[in-house]
Amino acid sequence: MPNNLIIHGGRPLAGEVQIQGSKNTALPLIAACLLTEESCVLENVPEISDVATMAEIARGTGAIVEWDKPAKRLLIQAKSLGGSALNAALARKLRASILFSGALLGRLREARLPYPGGDAIGSRPLSTHLRALEALGVRVREDEKEIALDGRALAGAEITLEEPSVTATENAILAAVVAPGKTAMRLAAFEPHVQELVKFLARMGAKIRWTDAFTLAIEGVERLGGGSHRINPDELEISGFTALAAATHSTLTIRPVEPAYCTAVFLQLKKMGVTYEMADGTLAIGKPSSAYHAFRIQSGLYPKLGSDHLPPFAVLATQAEGASLVHDWMYDGRLRYLAELEKMGARVTLLDPHRALIHGPTPLFGSELDGLDIRSGMTLVIAGLVAHGRTAIIGVEHLDRGYEKLEERLRAIGADIKRVV
Repeated sequence: MPNNLIIHGGRPLAGEVQIQGSKNTALPLIAACLLTEESCVLENVPEISDVATMAEIARGTGAIVEWDKPAKRLLIQAKSLGGSALNAALARKLRASILFSGALLGRLREARLPYPGGDAIGSRPLSTHLRALEALGVRVREDEKEIALDGRALAGAEITLEEPSVTATENAILAAVVAPGKTAMRLAAFEPHVQELVKFLARMGAKIRWTDAFTLAIEGVERLGGGSHRINPDELEISGFTALAAATHSTLTIRPVEPAYCTAVFLQLKKMGVTYEMADGTLAIGKPSSAYHAFRIQSGLYPKLGSDHLPPFAVLATQAEGASLVHDWMYDGRLRYLAELEKMGARVTLLDPHRALIHGPTPLFGSELDGLDIRSGMTLVIAGLVAHGRTAIIGVEHLDRGYEKLEERLRAIGADIKRVV
């Protein structure tokens, strides 16, 4: 039975928000732990269902996985792997399951996986993944049920990705770090979680380095050792809570923040006239001294805002003077959340599947909404906290995939929010 959220909004919030570890860093690092027989330890792991699913898939391959949730510590030892096939039911739950293919190719020289699942945000073909692996000598066989990968000829190569896909970059890295020879990967994604994966693999003994922002040089090694890594603060949580604070005219302290990974978030705040201060890993959002300014909210290649950053800022745009352009060039289904905001009174002009104008300032009013996906769900929570009256968000299981104890943290800063069945 689906879970629903009931929110009574229209009130300012105050207090401190503790940012959890990055989901998008934790998932590829779990896959990377299968590359070695030695123990690996991940710290600051968020207690979310996507991590639980990824850990369970790792167990299904034969890895020993111990998750100390109170300590936020995950220990993984993949001394013995029982096979190259993933548990199909689990793998279909999240798109990140495809990352095990790169790790299993590196370790066993073969992998079998079902077509992965994930959020319904538009077309996300696997061609970039498969072409990158083929460049490394992997033979690909597809049928209607699964993808079978034969890596007996795995070797370093010159790779130019079809697009700077994050998961395709991570997948190719996982295979290449133990592939004989040298790999040069161009148009590699440079997002924070890719940078963190590179750091972790280097600690495990991989010979991998950035030669510029979008190019990686890798020299394959025969084996990797164990390693430990502290997961970085989730920059998507940071931008989401920042937009929440600004849109509700609240005074919030947000920590910890890795400022090097949030430069585009700070720029967006500045352009829209949000009052903030950043010092010593702490971001303080103050009440506005004047009206917020409409501004372009556009995704791009890192270090610009990523697609997942945009939806919460769309709520802030409803409270800004003028017309803000929301432009998500990547996913043709991402803007579905705007129809939910319209139910609350938002004035939206949809230009095409990738662009829309949001006209403000506009008061929002409580309504019954569809949670849609992880980031849309968080966006509608923010909208419910801005809105006057009662908001019901139906089907919020998506939120548990990406946000740890969200309602508990929101209640701690004064939100009237509860979960009901």
